[in-house]
Amino acid sequence: MGVEGIGARVVRKEDKRFITGKGRYVDDIKLTGMTHAYFIRSPHAHAKVKGIDSSAALKMPGVVAVLTGKQLVDDKVGNLICGWAITSKDGSPMKMGAWPAMAPETVRFVGQAVAVVIAESKNLARDAAEAVVVDYEELPAVADMQAAIKAGAPQLHPEAPGNQVYDWVIGDESAVNAAFSKAANVVKLDVTNNRLAPNAMEPRAAIADYDAAEEHFTLYTTSQNPHVARLVLSAFYNIAPEHKLRVIAPDVGGGFGSKIFIYPEEMVALWASKKVGRPVKWTGDRTEAFLTDAHGRDHVTHAEMAFDADNKIIGLKVRTYANFGAYMSLFSSSVPTYLYATLLSGQYNIPAIHAEVIGVYTNTTPVDAYRGAGRPEASYLIERLMETAARQLNVDPAQLRRTNFITQFPHQTPVIMAYDTGDFNASLDAAMKAIDYAGFPARKAQAKSQGKLRGIGVSCYIEACGIAPSKAVGSLGAGVGLWESAEVRVNPVGTIEILTGSHSHGQGHETTFCQLVADRLGVPISQVSIVHGDTDKVQFGMGTYGSRSAAVGLTAILKAMEKMESKAKKIAAHALEASEADIVIENGEFKVTGTDKAIAFPMVALAAYTAHNLPEGMEPGLKESAFYDPTNFTFPAGAYICELEVDPGTGKTSFINFVAADDFGRLINPMIVEGQVHGGLAQGIGQALLEHAIYDANGQPVTASFMDYAMPRADDLPSFNLSHTTTLCPGNPLGIKGCGEAGAIGASAAVINAITDAIGKNNLEMPATPDRVWRTIHAA
Repeated sequence: MGVEGIGARVVRKEDKRFITGKGRYVDDIKLTGMTHAYFIRSPHAHAKVKGIDSSAALKMPGVVAVLTGKQLVDDKVGNLICGWAITSKDGSPMKMGAWPAMAPETVRFVGQAVAVVIAESKNLARDAAEAVVVDYEELPAVADMQAAIKAGAPQLHPEAPGNQVYDWVIGDESAVNAAFSKAANVVKLDVTNNRLAPNAMEPRAAIADYDAAEEHFTLYTTSQNPHVARLVLSAFYNIAPEHKLRVIAPDVGGGFGSKIFIYPEEMVALWASKKVGRPVKWTGDRTEAFLTDAHGRDHVTHAEMAFDADNKIIGLKVRTYANFGAYMSLFSSSVPTYLYATLLSGQYNIPAIHAEVIGVYTNTTPVDAYRGAGRPEASYLIERLMETAARQLNVDPAQLRRTNFITQFPHQTPVIMAYDTGDFNASLDAAMKAIDYAGFPARKAQAKSQGKLRGIGVSCYIEACGIAPSKAVGSLGAGVGLWESAEVRVNPVGTIEILTGSHSHGQGHETTFCQLVADRLGVPISQVSIVHGDTDKVQFGMGTYGSRSAAVGLTAILKAMEKMESKAKKIAAHALEASEADIVIENGEFKVTGTDKAIAFPMVALAAYTAHNLPEGMEPGLKESAFYDPTNFTFPAGAYICELEVDPGTGKTSFINFVAADDFGRLINPMIVEGQVHGGLAQGIGQALLEHAIYDANGQPVTASFMDYAMPRADDLPSFNLSHTTTLCPGNPLGIKGCGEAGAIGASAAVINAITDAIGKNNLEMPATPDRVWRTIHAA
């Protein structure tokens, strides 16, 4: 490990511009002649659009146009799509209802756009929007999943009778039934995984600019995957041919999955820019974010786990209802199926698993991937089941987990996943040592003497990251491959540009990716720059989500580096009159092993471009590219233990300690990894204690602002005690597993397990607010 190489705690390069206010976000961009968009959104959860009168608005100062959903449909702009095909157990395809970017006839959730005002400023557009009169015929709405699937419920889409998207299954039902028939004990649990609003620091935004002379569009957008955005906008939405559309995602202030998708506002901005002949800018406000950003989670599950007489799990059956909201979003179909049910084995050797997932439409904001995307829901269910089982079987929760841990690798689960490596006992050992697990009974007794209820909760999670290989996900219905691309450009003076299809929106790529280069070449990271987020600069890439940037994106860079290094070694060997096999790269120089002969890296780069003395037949230049498609998912795993106290008089929870022992494989930058874990833990704890996106029976959101939706603050969180165990991932040459989602996956179950341990009652749903905890304590 060098001072700036792999494993070094290098301060993030990009932070200088962020903390000095020099970041360049979409809202910072100003184009000549730019207009501003303000969307007119439905106040109803379900209604017919009978008519739109924009005559008064068009007479107001600064108004350029008022455009409607009918005009958009008339111009043949395509409907939004879901890009992952799921087949129901009866062989029928999923039922995808039509989702136009602005509703021409029917709105299906509060906040759905029906028209847009284009004006000279945002304030003028907002004022004019108030003058647009929309005639709605309100229809019955349904926001609750169980109500939506009942006979006679309001129907959202003619394509989906009974509001059912699909009824999908995985696993061997007969094997599970056989296991249950001989079980010594069966544990049952009903769990609700509460709906969350993503709330990235930067709201979504888009600027569209149509160049009539070139018939070319440019879109600046807050996207996690600009190349996929360009692909979908061109191939499915009929906006523009790919070569006539440039998508730029500059600095992006957080995404957490919610900025993977193509949203109506980007489509409308592009279409409107051509209609009005000027650039169109839209920046969402926080209320719009609550109403329209894809929500996360929202599962209702019944699960049963069968044990033999030795407390070993012999079977698991799960039925989950997943709320899709009013429409299917880009990856929504995969989240409660292949990103959830395939992880239901957890860290445990479960020989038989069967899961059924029923997708349901409701008159609510569409639901899609949110940090962890299916993995948090699976981990929460399994870890609540394990804790419940330990209490029912009267065994120590940690010991029950050890009894059932997978210890031999590779391990094929009954639900597709093949775990490549891991050491689950090591992570649990580290967490138990860090929290002094053995000393907990004494601490609990002491707290009781002071009138407090103290509890401890364990959560052992595993996740599948990288969301690859392409052949595997393609066979499961994915509409795209999930490889990654990279290009290494060495300039004539030896500076290096890395072009990557991954996208950074807070992960620190501009530092960690440079560290790989520094580690291999021995050059300072100041000599390396990272280029991403622009489809005109980077040929193609799949973006950032699923903790894939290092495992997949950085490996693509490694592959391109190896090609570049091979050519550079040939040039160096030729210049030094040595054998290529004797050339090594150390401290920014190409050296001949066993001699003092060396040539500096910048001189090799210069030689490549002057081309005065290259090996016979070699092309000038020093630039290489690579595509990398992994052979398997990666499987980060870990053990979290939470110790807390509950005040029985108020139901308030106070943290005593929270330890996290993770196995992420090789760490490129431990400091950045710790920051990622901290953020994930905050979101997992936020879900456990505070956050819940709620709708009333009529589909009206009642948590559409920070006055009503409780985000975790610093004083809501404990200081985290982090540690790492390491098993290198055999699926990529860097041994990386991924770290970005772990905290959000493992934390919630640890907290709820600790609270239920403290209060002595097992049935407690998230969020465990003081009121809910108090009522549970004092319930008969």
